[in-house]
Amino acid sequence: MAHVPPPGQEGSNSSVDTQFPNPVPQVQRPAFPSGDTSMRETPDVSTEMDNRLRIESPSDEESEDSLLSDTSSEIHEPVAPAKRGLPISKLPTGLCYDERMRYHAEVAATTVDNVHPEDPRRIYYIYKELCEAGLVDDKKHPPVVEMPLYRIHAREATEAECRLVHTKEQYEQEPELMTGGSFAEMTDEELIDLSDRQDMDSIYFNQLSFFSAKLSTGAAIETCRAVMSRKVKNAIAVIRPPGHHAEIGRPMGFCLFNNVCVASRVCQNDFGEHCRKILIVDWDVHHGNGCQQAFYDDPNILYISLHVHMNGQFYPAGNQGDMYHCGVGAGEGRNVNIPWPTKGMGDGDYMYAFQNVVMPIANEFDPDFVVIAAGFDAAAGDELGGCFVSPPCYAHMTHMLMSLAGGRIAVCLEGGYNFSAISKSALAVTRTLMGEPPDRLQATAATQSAVDTVAKVRNVQSKYWRSIYPKNPIGGIFGGERLHDIIRRYQATHLYDQYKFTQLYIYRDTVSKSFDQQVLATPSYETKKALMIIFHDSPDLLSAHNGLSTQQKPHDTWLVDGAQSYVHWAASHGMGVIDVNIPEFITISTDDDPNTKSDLLSSTHPHGSSRDVEYASTTTDLARKEGEKLASYLWENYVEPYDFPWGIILMGAGHAFHAIAKLVSENDNVYQNLVGIVCFISTQPIRPISNPGSNHWVSQWYRENSLVFVSGRHSLWKKEKEGGKVSKRYGRLVRSDGEVLNQIMMQHQEQVCEWMFDKVSQRRDEVSAEEEDVEDEDVDVERREGESDGDTIDDPGVVEADRDAPRSGYAQSGETGHLHSASGAGNGDVPRGFANNAFAAAAETMTTAPMALAVAGAGSGPGAMTGPPASSAEYPRSTPSGAGGGAGDVYMTTGP
Repeated sequence: MAHVPPPGQEGSNSSVDTQFPNPVPQVQRPAFPSGDTSMRETPDVSTEMDNRLRIESPSDEESEDSLLSDTSSEIHEPVAPAKRGLPISKLPTGLCYDERMRYHAEVAATTVDNVHPEDPRRIYYIYKELCEAGLVDDKKHPPVVEMPLYRIHAREATEAECRLVHTKEQYEQEPELMTGGSFAEMTDEELIDLSDRQDMDSIYFNQLSFFSAKLSTGAAIETCRAVMSRKVKNAIAVIRPPGHHAEIGRPMGFCLFNNVCVASRVCQNDFGEHCRKILIVDWDVHHGNGCQQAFYDDPNILYISLHVHMNGQFYPAGNQGDMYHCGVGAGEGRNVNIPWPTKGMGDGDYMYAFQNVVMPIANEFDPDFVVIAAGFDAAAGDELGGCFVSPPCYAHMTHMLMSLAGGRIAVCLEGGYNFSAISKSALAVTRTLMGEPPDRLQATAATQSAVDTVAKVRNVQSKYWRSIYPKNPIGGIFGGERLHDIIRRYQATHLYDQYKFTQLYIYRDTVSKSFDQQVLATPSYETKKALMIIFHDSPDLLSAHNGLSTQQKPHDTWLVDGAQSYVHWAASHGMGVIDVNIPEFITISTDDDPNTKSDLLSSTHPHGSSRDVEYASTTTDLARKEGEKLASYLWENYVEPYDFPWGIILMGAGHAFHAIAKLVSENDNVYQNLVGIVCFISTQPIRPISNPGSNHWVSQWYRENSLVFVSGRHSLWKKEKEGGKVSKRYGRLVRSDGEVLNQIMMQHQEQVCEWMFDKVSQRRDEVSAEEEDVEDEDVDVERREGESDGDTIDDPGVVEADRDAPRSGYAQSGETGHLHSASGAGNGDVPRGFANNAFAAAAETMTTAPMALAVAGAGSGPGAMTGPPASSAEYPRSTPSGAGGGAGDVYMTTGP
């Protein structure tokens, strides 16, 4: 652009001004059209005013320079001159494809249905798709674009190149395994036997496998070199066999040599400082264990993998792919795993992970070169992957990565086993590399599991990257205590203050210690007419924070526990209550079953024990089995020995309902003592109750005596929407407008409480009718015996007060071990709804006084403390019922 001198300075040397600009920038005056006189005069006025207002002196230039000393805190880097034209966009996109890579084929395949998933036709169909789209200069399909794909020639990788990543032992392992000549000499039977060896993890061989593997690695090298040398602006390598599973010392998972890793090392060596930092993004549905192992301690190579993990149950099984493997030594923080907890992930999940983890970290890392390990087995239609990523999503991910490293990006094929899916996906990626904008994505949101996973990954990675939030407190977690335990202690204290709840002890080594202090019960619950047992998940914590730190302000944090409202309702209505809290993580005992050790794998929590397993895990039942043990133990020791004539209600909320479902399904004696089951489900898996083996009536009973509230967002309703029928094994389903668990529980509280009251009242009336029939029969028998013997009905040895105690509201000490006042003094008023009926007096009897006298040895009923004592120091044990004792054997007991 020509230098235009300001008005009044036309005589100055413009070339000199351009070369040596004034340190104080001069305001460039706009040139005005000469047709307008008023506008032509305006610059003169402005110049005059400018001269009057200018206060700088000739010495200002020197003083200005003096201020820019070496001690200046500002760093002024020279600005690179603007590039002319479009130097990068004018370059073509590269394509590396060699049909000789198809020579690696399975010898054992005899039919079309018996072909190995890593089929040689994979790369053929991708190349065919690119040709048919008019992107390749091919004889059969002439290109329809102005600049077709630039063909990059493949070659065999050398031993020296392969050994930049792999050990000499792998390259020269056994003569019959990794030397080219021996493969060509082996028979088909010998190759099949070699492939079937246990140490050959999903690997097959033929006479040309070694050649094809070196060709695949060499193709990846040449593709990356072409991009770095700017022969092409970017490139895609349609290669096989894949490589990201091949470890330093052994081949595995369809992979012989690690193509991407070898190519990255070659580029680092060949291009030096221009290719010092490399980003490898692996979106194959399987974790690239080989890539992670190769660069685990390397600070200059950042490896990011998005893959299905399923707590280590998905290939390659193990905990290497969890989010807590972040690198070691100098490479700590240079390994980022985004492990999906289940299959079925889609576009919304991958885009959410890219926008919240991949791209922020990648931008901060600022790589010199980007390599994509592009496995397309997460694409919709791939049976091995089981996910639903669309071609436009792959295009969008590619487009985001193209903004890095000045556009230096190479895409190398990894997995993908559905011919149509990989062809369409590879085409979408290639079109994006060539400059075509990605197709529009269907509107979709990330799933809850993806949001949770990404949040955990961000929390783990936040200490390594400035751009990732929230961060843990600077001082770390020290001298702290889990809030879960604090909340449970608060609940125990609160329930004791209101209703004298105390702990029920678990005296069985096979039940996890995680349930200690998690089971609370009302005092003398075993003497009540009715009982409610509630299994629920831990309370929710809702907080408002700025997103910068994991540190929460107590003032901005709320505890939400919908289960407690039902506990209060049952206790205030005189029912016995057993409250069971299921922790989020359960410590698994491996003493009784050594086989469980192998099942734990990576189901552990980073800040917990090595045997802590998430109760809500979608891949292992280890934690839920511990819940089943607890439910069975409580029923056998704290419920079944006692009689609750007005029935028992079971309530389950969230994942904790699993224990109830198993208990009722597998124990025929349980449902006969129940009057109903209530369940609350938001997005958790819904559990059926059935026992087809021994009792076919359980499902029918459950259907007629249950209320199962399920969020309208639950996938269960999709089947009904499509015209299908939901199985009766799931109970009487009620669709709820609530979305989260506590919202559902609170929204339907009035309906549930009314339903439970009706169920208990119905059983009470049935029992009362049966008792009246029995009393009438007893009176008739006594009358006939009195008439024949001439004796009176009343026993003169019975004190009048004792004889009238049951009818006046007092329970005999020999029946309960306590003296309960029917006056209700200190126990509150009779709850509304119980007045003017037989339940009213019983409600008073069912409400235990805060302090009572226990008479030892009176009668044969249970003692003052039923079940294991809370603590001999806190609660003195009364003499067991039936034991000898005089008038002095009276103990004061507080609580149960």
